[in-house]
Amino acid sequence: MNTKQQSVSDGVEESMTLTEHLGELRTRIIRSALAVTVGMVVIIAFYDQVLGFLLQPYVDLCAQEGPEFCDPDLIFTSPTDGLSTRIRVGMYGGIIAALPVILWQVWRFVVPALHAKEKKYAIPFVLSSVLLFVAGGVLAYITVGRALQFLIGWAGEDPTALFTVNSYISLIGLMIFAFGVGFLLPVLLVFLQLVNVVTPRRLLASWRYATIGVFVLAAVITPSGDPITLMMLALPMLLLYFVAVLIGWVVLRKRPETA
Repeated sequence: MNTKQQSVSDGVEESMTLTEHLGELRTRIIRSALAVTVGMVVIIAFYDQVLGFLLQPYVDLCAQEGPEFCDPDLIFTSPTDGLSTRIRVGMYGGIIAALPVILWQVWRFVVPALHAKEKKYAIPFVLSSVLLFVAGGVLAYITVGRALQFLIGWAGEDPTALFTVNSYISLIGLMIFAFGVGFLLPVLLVFLQLVNVVTPRRLLASWRYATIGVFVLAAVITPSGDPITLMMLALPMLLLYFVAVLIGWVVLRKRPETA
């Protein structure tokens, strides 16, 4: 017989054809894109305030080190830089603002792979993901000043740093996303444990390889490439790795045995 179990909330069938899966994926992507668009509009409406907030670490660094170290007045080098910067700020901010919606859509797409009792983790999944991403973003915001200080220092005593707004926004935006995505590692690991791809015992036994992998990943995704940023991202990620193993162990202990 061809029976199909219904998912808990959206009426999406757990047993679906490839075409149905692709249709479901398309729906989730469209909803996420609409949320990002709304977020972009809101962020661009408050562009001056958001830009000032993003520039503050650099301004503070220049005030601390003096005008001979860096010029706090960022520049444009093209007539289109103003527009491109506004769009870039809106895009970064829009994605972050829409993150709860994006994560909810991700959850609704993968939930058919979970046991019935594990579907109750929807809110913890979204909430923990948002909080971890924000925590990573905050750490990146705090770290960017030290990263710039380290990188500018390599120029020597005579040159004075002078950046374009676009280059700075690209750097801090990518750092925020790199740290935010890096901090989502435990969410991914817990999910992989829930769907039986890996076990807590296997993850714990592989901690040496995980340590190497975390440092390599941190080196790849950090845009500045300096050791300060690398350590500031890798060490929390490594800690979160073990937290994910612990959470997976606790959750799986409560899972009923299935025949």
